[in-house]
Amino acid sequence: QVQLVESGGGSVQAGGSLSLSCAASGRSISSGAMGWFRQVPGKEREFVAAINWSSGSTTYADSVKGRFTFSRDIAKNTGNLRMNSLKPEDTAVYYCKVSLTADITTMFAFWGQGIQVTVSS
Repeated sequence: QVQLVESGGGSVQAGGSLSLSCAASGRSISSGAMGWFRQVPGKEREFVAAINWSSGSTTYADSVKGRFTFSRDIAKNTGNLRMNSLKPEDTAVYYCKVSLTADITTMFAFWGQGIQVTVSS
């Protein structure tokens, strides 16, 4: 199995920045992908961003394009989501997801516990 440890959440003013980290351990994710999803109460979990671990190619939800940047440190098995120009609408619990194949949409995946991001206006 894969264990995911998320860090970096917190509170920030609108327009500010935060970084979320997701450290994976237990199994190699070299052929897989890492993603971030977010959820607010009463709503479905929403895709935010994903990165192909081998190539580094990224995919972003339209709502965060141009503001969020997903990168990874292969040596540390850690992904970093840099969130700039944060908006109150970005407030959510953010969940890291890892798939062992490149398709982040697979149901066969591992999830982190979730970390709160709060953006105040």
